[in-house]
Amino acid sequence: MTGNKGHAPLPQAILAATLFTAAACGGGDSGSAGSGEASDTDANPASAAATEPVDLLAGLDPALLPEGVTVAMVEQGRDLFNGGGICYTCHTVEATGGPLAPDLTDDTWINVDGEYQSIIELVKTGVSQPIEHPGAMLPRAGMPLTDEQVEAVSAYAYILSRL
Repeated sequence: MTGNKGHAPLPQAILAATLFTAAACGGGDSGSAGSGEASDTDANPASAAATEPVDLLAGLDPALLPEGVTVAMVEQGRDLFNGGGICYTCHTVEATGGPLAPDLTDDTWINVDGEYQSIIELVKTGVSQPIEHPGAMLPRAGMPLTDEQVEAVSAYAYILSRL
């Protein structure tokens, strides 16, 4: 038997997920992390602190939150955004956007109106044909996010543009 005879091509969703994973694993600066050489942040702890993400949620005013959203939900959303929800792979850890996805920290919304319910719907359904960025977003970012987790990460995205 030669070639892929008898094998179906990979579905687009698997290919997209592979690209998202590759984006998360690749890129970044060409520093020497993992090479055994000391980096600037090893020699200068203050430099390392400067690269840590700023806690945008410190002192968050609950009055900024939509009805039914709590500060705890926003914090859970931040953790999902930067962890298992893999949002950071396209939007960056700072949520300022990248080549594949838009900035979530400004007040410009591209694929939805920026209201909490529309963000929830976008996360649930994904963005198959983005208006500006080439990276399509799978429903629930291709992850097994529960409705509660979708609401939490949507709350985080909502508040980012209002801080």
